[in-house]
Amino acid sequence: MNNVNFNPFTPNGTISAPPSKSDVHRAVICAALSGGVCTISPVALSEDVKATIGCVEALGAKTALKDNVLTVDGREIFKNKEAELDCRESGSTLRFLIPVAAAGGVSAVFTGAGRLPERPIGVYTDALPEKGVTCQTEGGLPLQISGKLQSGVFKIPGNVSSQFITGLLFALPLLDGDSDIVLTSPIQSAGYINMTIRTMSKFGIEVDMTDKGWHVRGKQRYIPTDYTTDGDWSQAAFFLVAGAVGGEVTVQGANIDSSQGDRRIAALLREFGAEVIQDGGSITVKKAPMRAIEISAAQIPDLVPVLAVCACFAEGTTRITDAERLRIKESDRLKTTAALLNSLGGKVKELPDGLEITGVKRLKGAAVDGCNDHRIVMSAAVCAAGCEGGITCSDAWSINKSYPDFYDDYAKIGGRVKL
Repeated sequence: MNNVNFNPFTPNGTISAPPSKSDVHRAVICAALSGGVCTISPVALSEDVKATIGCVEALGAKTALKDNVLTVDGREIFKNKEAELDCRESGSTLRFLIPVAAAGGVSAVFTGAGRLPERPIGVYTDALPEKGVTCQTEGGLPLQISGKLQSGVFKIPGNVSSQFITGLLFALPLLDGDSDIVLTSPIQSAGYINMTIRTMSKFGIEVDMTDKGWHVRGKQRYIPTDYTTDGDWSQAAFFLVAGAVGGEVTVQGANIDSSQGDRRIAALLREFGAEVIQDGGSITVKKAPMRAIEISAAQIPDLVPVLAVCACFAEGTTRITDAERLRIKESDRLKTTAALLNSLGGKVKELPDGLEITGVKRLKGAAVDGCNDHRIVMSAAVCAAGCEGGITCSDAWSINKSYPDFYDDYAKIGGRVKL
């Protein structure tokens, strides 16, 4: 069976942050668009990263991985004028590459698995037909596109997903004319867009911020480069919260100057009352009495499940708001996070756009549903740091979507895991 047991433990130890999945996605696409040979390191082959690699290969790039170094050869990118792009369960892969394929004039069919076919793509099916791209869909995947993307003004909502903006940012420099992205609503997850622009700049592409969005010059060229990836703050957060809940954990390789919005976990844990010590690229979190806080998750949606775990051990009632987008992730993460913690004796109330968590001194053991969602399973693992009994969680291998080495790193801080 696809179950995992997490037994109570006192977290103590040091891990290295895994390579940022978000950063690797971006680097792979920029490297493929460079028209040359690039290396990206370090790289961990999560299922989502495999999806992006497979899709750039479908567009004509070649790749090879050795010792966590990925070589991307983009000399034949867009050679294939017809392609099927299997995005697996990766929303980033899908939304990043739709405009990229269109910029290359590729007739492409996008497919996916899990909940991905249900996740929204209407931002593109509304905007792209006005710019020369035909979109055929019955509301989700499969999506078939044809035609060549034209430059111009793209009016895009900022509150659906930053991934749509990133996809356009990748594609627009390839076009003959200049383009503008104009936001029609306030931006959420701005850190991810900053990450995109930073990665593109390493490959020679310039993007200018405007009052209402971004201006992108056409006829730019991605320049081949050897790229070093950031440590992943989204994944480091699970271990830092474990330290706050039950012991002392150090994560190395998490750059506080990173463009990742999820680096905010350090400040939030300090606000909760945990002891947080930052030293260069190393961060240590120690258990201390914690108190409830108010959190807007507009810029940090991926942190919500593990922040909710932390809130279970904070005195008072924590409110997490501005997280309605979590209802269309691998699971409805507001519903599944509440169900996970309530199954373990937590006191969590689901809000339309967030969660209300009243602290309890300890959680209890139970069988819980991993909901085929990597962040729910990893959050269950963190709960064991403050649990009186063992936790049996389903969908153990859903962690491969983002963090295939999670159980190995969990054991390094004393986590007692049985698969």
